[in-house]
Amino acid sequence: MANSKRDLFLKRRLRVRNKLRKMNAGRPRLSVHRSNKNISVQVIDDVNGVTLAAASSLEKDLGVAGKNNAEAAAKVGAAIAERARKAGVEECYFDRGGFLFHGKVKALADAAREGGLKF
Repeated sequence: MANSKRDLFLKRRLRVRNKLRKMNAGRPRLSVHRSNKNISVQVIDDVNGVTLAAASSLEKDLGVAGKNNAEAAAKVGAAIAERARKAGVEECYFDRGGFLFHGKVKALADAAREGGLKF
């Protein structure tokens, strides 16, 4: 029986998140969400259940509002690195969710690393 794309995505997301939680307990999570039109990212403290920093391509001050390409993802990655460092986060683990580490997700991760985040 064939699985739908959505079912495969959800399975992949749970698999990735559970593996990362086992390996990186105690560190904040850099969670990425990519839609067809935008990309957003959050630094989440799972112990306290709060978002420490967030960035999105919907923000007007980043200059990429409504765009969803690798260039926009890189700007969002640089913004989240800066905001996370202001919030006192230097190390986190990268939760790509069910998205493949390729293209926009990779561009975001590389820009966040260049901005000073370690994962």
